[in-house]
Amino acid sequence: MPEQEQITAQAGDVAMLVGTDRRRQIIRLTPGQVLQTHRGMLAHSDLIGLPWGSRVVSHLSASFLLLPPSIHDLVLHLQRTTQIVYPKEAGYLLLKMDIGPGTQVLEAGTGSGGLTLMLAHAVQPHGRVYSYEQRADIQRLAQKNLEKAGLQDVVEFKLRDIAAGFDEQNVPALFLDLPSPWDYLPQAQAALAGGGHFGAILPTTNQVEQLLAELERHDFGMLEVEEIMLRPYKAVPARLRPMDRMIAHTGYLIFARKIIPDCSSVVKTARAGQAD
Repeated sequence: MPEQEQITAQAGDVAMLVGTDRRRQIIRLTPGQVLQTHRGMLAHSDLIGLPWGSRVVSHLSASFLLLPPSIHDLVLHLQRTTQIVYPKEAGYLLLKMDIGPGTQVLEAGTGSGGLTLMLAHAVQPHGRVYSYEQRADIQRLAQKNLEKAGLQDVVEFKLRDIAAGFDEQNVPALFLDLPSPWDYLPQAQAALAGGGHFGAILPTTNQVEQLLAELERHDFGMLEVEEIMLRPYKAVPARLRPMDRMIAHTGYLIFARKIIPDCSSVVKTARAGQAD
């Protein structure tokens, strides 16, 4: 059987170094640069050309694994100044809102870009994420995080208050990560296609109650509220058990669909015409 060709790390790749303590360092491999860790230094040039999955050693003889980072790794270790939508919610909402390759998605409340990154990864190569943010400093950080992941070309960043409305229309999916999403439901209605997916995330039940009441008033249907909890385990064969700590409540997910008002009268009129 011929030996399998190894895929190697190349200059410009995003790489992850994982120590024996499972601490992760994510870098873009650049000749001439050096990664400095609390367990020694690693020259980028020494990593370029190595097969992914290789064990490498720092100048202090500390061992690291050289791995390509997953989207999960990138999101949890991106630079941030705001709370992010965690992968446990983001992965679920991608399925719930039918977001995949080629989808056009609207997002308001870019923040540090965690959800933006996952949306961009899901819709590439032919989809598009339109991400609205009011604060220029936060938007710059999100752009930096997307560039590090190599996904900046999939996202169109817009620095604007969405109270003025969205530029896009007839989009199939829209997600609001804002403190008061109920204030922007008319703008969401105007941007979504009929039957389009609406999503939001909120930290408290009183906020969820207010959003639900306003969604009903603004011609949204199929309302759902869900919470996702992920319980990790200590992956040691001799003492498999739950971890001492877990990230429990991070937010309530609210989903709805855009409903066309008075569609029943349209159907009745069409049936009457057929009868004639």
